[in-house]
Amino acid sequence: MIIPRLAFKNIYGAGLRTWLNVIALSFSFVAIIFLQGLYNGMNNQVEKATIDALYGGGQYWHNNYDPYDPLTLDNAHGEIPAALQKLIKEKKAVPILIWQATIYPHGRFQNALLKGITPEQTILSIPTSVLKTDEETIPALIGSRMAKSTGLKKGDYVTIRWRDVNGTFDADEAKIVETMKTNVPDIDNGQLWIPIKKMRQMTAIPDEATIIVLEKGSQFNEKFDNWKRKNLNFLMKDLRALFLTKSIGGSIFYILLLFLAMLAIFDTQVLSIFRRRKEMGTLMALGMTRSKLIQLFTLEGAMHAILAAVVAAIYGTPLLIYIASTGYGIPEVADSYGFALGNRIFPVFTAGLIIGTTLLVLIVTTIVSYLPTRKIAKLKPTDALRGKLT
Repeated sequence: MIIPRLAFKNIYGAGLRTWLNVIALSFSFVAIIFLQGLYNGMNNQVEKATIDALYGGGQYWHNNYDPYDPLTLDNAHGEIPAALQKLIKEKKAVPILIWQATIYPHGRFQNALLKGITPEQTILSIPTSVLKTDEETIPALIGSRMAKSTGLKKGDYVTIRWRDVNGTFDADEAKIVETMKTNVPDIDNGQLWIPIKKMRQMTAIPDEATIIVLEKGSQFNEKFDNWKRKNLNFLMKDLRALFLTKSIGGSIFYILLLFLAMLAIFDTQVLSIFRRRKEMGTLMALGMTRSKLIQLFTLEGAMHAILAAVVAAIYGTPLLIYIASTGYGIPEVADSYGFALGNRIFPVFTAGLIIGTTLLVLIVTTIVSYLPTRKIAKLKPTDALRGKLT
């Protein structure tokens, strides 16, 4: 126990130099935990919003459907298999029919996607209940981004032109019955949601759909001709890969902070060894071995990380709790990045994140503290007592 007591006494006696290193290292603690928690919260928030509004418990795609190729939509529809029809009747699945169209808002023209959906559905968080109406005009639901780009608002009428399955062009007016505020741009940008029954009449393809969305937690996994099952791992693959890339890119920032803190620890150790040559010689003359002396100086450096963790906990805990409860505000321009984010991001700080960060900083600090002490292995007591390093 003599080495830990002596190490604590030495770093305590260093005074201001010790506390400057501890405070700098504590900033690295808090920054790493905050950034990683921010990315975790962002990822969870985006995934939940996307699943609730778009993916449900997985989807069935028509074989010809390609979400990245709108030219496939003319052939990306087919009759719904009987087993899926049963799920739809039990309200455990919802069909969506996707079709290309052109709209003419305020005398301009713009390409758009018509998406037919059952107004009574409750599987997705889209407020489709507003599409239940007795009016002859086509009721349409649009998102706030679509409303902003077209200048349309609730109660406006807009002309829609489309081509049915036989290639015949037709046109009609749609009434904007509601504009929804959503965090998910994939159900908003360039899209009009209308009742699927009305859309099937418009396109002359009764009882057909492009995709079938299953309810959350569904284990239904039957195979059908012309339909492919897409689970959440497949649907969320691109999004998760994107956030992994963002997380790795963001780690550069706290690596730089950690590097600066480690540089301060390294310089402190080098200076300490240089200034305490006579002390080392005295300890060796009193019987302390070189290995014990190396342990002493290494432990002194590692104690900086322990003290930094304590200091970081003192001011970082209330700060991170406050941010986790109130969220971190993001500018409106982030809405155009294509992420399903709200106005605020709520970081998620897990026990694994905090423990992992603490162990990482402690290990790195110990290694950095050990490196300068290797010179002690060749130190002669007589040279050290004279203030020399060999």
